[in-house]
Amino acid sequence: MMKKILFLVALSFVVLGCKNEKTEEKPAVEKEEIAINYQTFGDKITDENVLTKTEMIDKYKDLKPGDTVTVKFAATVKDVCQKKGCWMNLEMGEQEAMVRFKDYGFFMPKDIAGQEIIVNGKAYVEEMSVEDQRHYAEDGGKSAEEIAAITETKRTLAFEADGVLIPEVEK
Repeated sequence: MMKKILFLVALSFVVLGCKNEKTEEKPAVEKEEIAINYQTFGDKITDENVLTKTEMIDKYKDLKPGDTVTVKFAATVKDVCQKKGCWMNLEMGEQEAMVRFKDYGFFMPKDIAGQEIIVNGKAYVEEMSVEDQRHYAEDGGKSAEEIAAITETKRTLAFEADGVLIPEVEK
């Protein structure tokens, strides 16, 4: 009888021991981070604490001529000055933001239209004269008819960038 009890106890240890060995802990799901390399223009900036285009549009709505706000946001490039890259327009919903570069200290590549970039600097609104609008239209490669059609000053979204990040395209 004692042998049977010892056999049952030993068997229960084996069964319980095997059961413990077979329990597997599921590995914790790790958040995968994708590193993006950037070309930096102007001051060195990071891709942290970047506002979305929608958040930036809300900030622009609150600005009056003469107001400025220092921000960093991401948006898609609509077009770039084709003479030397000295300005660019960013898509901002129904409008676009005209970006110039602090002290003309740096310029953009002319072929970045359609890319999402990050800009850092001062946002403001301005009343752009007909003359300035025509100048920028000419630099942007607009036709004579499009340039001639500009006849009124326009409230524009403006931005003076001190730093820009452009994602590097893998080749």
